[in-house]
Amino acid sequence: MLQLPTHAPWARLDGKAMHPKARYITASIAGLLLAGTTLSTQAVATPAPATPQPQAAPDINIDAVTAHLEEFQSIADANGGNRSAGTAGYAASADYVAHALTEAGYEVERQECGSCTSPDDNIIADWPGGDESTTIMLGAHLDGVASGAGINDNATGSAATLEVALALASEDPDMAKHVRFGWWADEESGLNGSADYVDNGGAEDVEAYLNFDMIGSTNAGYFVEGHDNEYGAPIAEYLESVSLPTEPMQECCSDDRSFADAGVETVFLSTGAHAIKSEEQAEKWGGEAGEAYDPCYHSECDSFPDNVDTEALNHTSDSIAYAVWALAVSA
Repeated sequence: MLQLPTHAPWARLDGKAMHPKARYITASIAGLLLAGTTLSTQAVATPAPATPQPQAAPDINIDAVTAHLEEFQSIADANGGNRSAGTAGYAASADYVAHALTEAGYEVERQECGSCTSPDDNIIADWPGGDESTTIMLGAHLDGVASGAGINDNATGSAATLEVALALASEDPDMAKHVRFGWWADEESGLNGSADYVDNGGAEDVEAYLNFDMIGSTNAGYFVEGHDNEYGAPIAEYLESVSLPTEPMQECCSDDRSFADAGVETVFLSTGAHAIKSEEQAEKWGGEAGEAYDPCYHSECDSFPDNVDTEALNHTSDSIAYAVWALAVSA
């Protein structure tokens, strides 16, 4: 998550009862009547057709999400300890994501960011199907800071978004709306990857953009900017269903800003960065009052497994899948 000095506040067939179209079978057989035997009239009702039910979102396998985190940590370890913009660590992270998506059947485009501090690639992946004029886009920044491996910030968002994308490919449901995913370069230096994408027309067919940044904080809060709009409501609804009521975002900023500035409806899910958890929040969510949501924010200790709450990451990953199915999958 980029730290800026600016401030941002942040779902009948009326089966017409079918009357029930009773077919009355009245048998009047002369020989039997003469014998004094009467066949009773019997009504046979035709049942009304069932109302189609929405397809349920899959449960995202937290072990699969953490396997991605292990890979990002290994990439950092092999490349100077970080995955920051302009480094071999970032390039290897982009290769890993692009390869997994291509293997799953996505249309993957590597877009070089012309306005980034280094010529790094954004990774853009489209799942075939759905109305492309109503595209739901989900994204996370792939880079970290130079001081560490960038695991909570933001391998967690990158890994969860990747695993939800792979689950969508595996389930292959009928799509009502088109779904696109993005992994952004150079967020930490000023939202540069997402801004470059938007500035070059990438948001033109995007109905809403959902952003995931720092979603496995060890002293987790549950923040959803846009929780009260139709795109953020499914995330908040899912988290509420597991007894994790959400609050509006308290910290600034991430790649949702690039899309919001272009007039796109946005949502931002996070479990918090360097702000301090209150007594009321600790009572509501657990964890330690008076401590930062992520005590390793932008630090060397932002590593896997120590700086990830897998329970929090499991809930946030499932909430992302729930939102995709609610917003884009056909009933």
